[in-house]
Amino acid sequence: MTRVRRNVAVAGVALSDCGRVPDATPYALHAQAARRALADAGLDRSLVDGFASAGLGTLAPVEVAEYLGLRPTWVDSTSVGGSTWEVMAAHAADAIAAGHARAVLLVYGSTARSDIKSGRRTGELSFGQRGPLQFEAPYGHTLIAKYAMAARRHMIEYGTTIEQLAEVAVQARANAALNPEAMFRAPVTVDEVLAGPLIADPFTKLHCCVRSDGGAAVLLAAEELVRDCRTAPVWVLGTGEHVSHAAMSEWPDFTVSPAAVSGRLAFERAGVRPAEIELAEIYDAFTYMTLVTLEDLGFCAKGEGGAFVEKGRLLVRGGELPVNTDGGGLSAQHPGMRGLFLLVEAVRQLRGEAGARQVRRPDGQLPTLAVASGTGGWFCSSGTVVLGR
Repeated sequence: MTRVRRNVAVAGVALSDCGRVPDATPYALHAQAARRALADAGLDRSLVDGFASAGLGTLAPVEVAEYLGLRPTWVDSTSVGGSTWEVMAAHAADAIAAGHARAVLLVYGSTARSDIKSGRRTGELSFGQRGPLQFEAPYGHTLIAKYAMAARRHMIEYGTTIEQLAEVAVQARANAALNPEAMFRAPVTVDEVLAGPLIADPFTKLHCCVRSDGGAAVLLAAEELVRDCRTAPVWVLGTGEHVSHAAMSEWPDFTVSPAAVSGRLAFERAGVRPAEIELAEIYDAFTYMTLVTLEDLGFCAKGEGGAFVEKGRLLVRGGELPVNTDGGGLSAQHPGMRGLFLLVEAVRQLRGEAGARQVRRPDGQLPTLAVASGTGGWFCSSGTVVLGR
């Protein structure tokens, strides 16, 4: 008997309170985002039979599902850093298409900023010293240093300038200025980015993401549930995932991210070309991540990312390819594994719910195709999702 594969839609999306939320717990942010996503979809919680979560508790999906009052028959706890949620979305879409679930809820929440401010945790400069990391940790190979080394390699290899990297931060902040929920909205200039305190050569402070509290939720649903939804569906058209390396010594080329593979797979499976994409939500813990991911997704040739980000191409207002339309991790919010926020923003844009930062075609119509691409670890993993309406 041949099983018919179902189409899969994003039925609901939401953020919890974000930014500075000192009185909330991570569980409360999970619950707030989940309730809002279900309300956004207009579907009852009883329809949710799949659940995906990572980053909280000893048994993340079990503990969080219990807190939310869910008893799922399909679960995922994949944890691959910032790309976790694009990879989970891919797994959930496959499960729904195959008939293993009808509605899967993806939820994340973190009080990263408040935990540091209150002394409950310290800034995580290293991911530990076990496994292959033990051979790098003694040399001061912090997370930021790994990204900085990759950025410097691209500068040496292709002549990318620090001013071009700074342009990514400047344009992210300009997009954040249109987002009333962004943590930082005041405009910045290239000179101000370059004049900031050095964090890891070549990155100054504004080359690096903000640290915030916050949560997000995305509800994926089978096509037969769409007619009962409050909002118009945004369809999952194609997905891709890829892991590259753990040890920096095993990374063949610092100028090529795993998005080169996950993006190619996602576009092929969606049946679209990068040139058809109208907006991109890209993981941006550091400015270099945006630049190199643009290259690897095929929006420009390898080595041309520096030139591509110049002249305002990433801006919501007048940009050829609006990128990180909410301000991204560089300006809007970054509570840790931010990949789920990329999906929320992409869906809101396709629905026409982005307010002052809404992307429109030259003819004034809403966009129909978007891509969300998350990166995990230090370019260790990537998940890419193509969405359309």
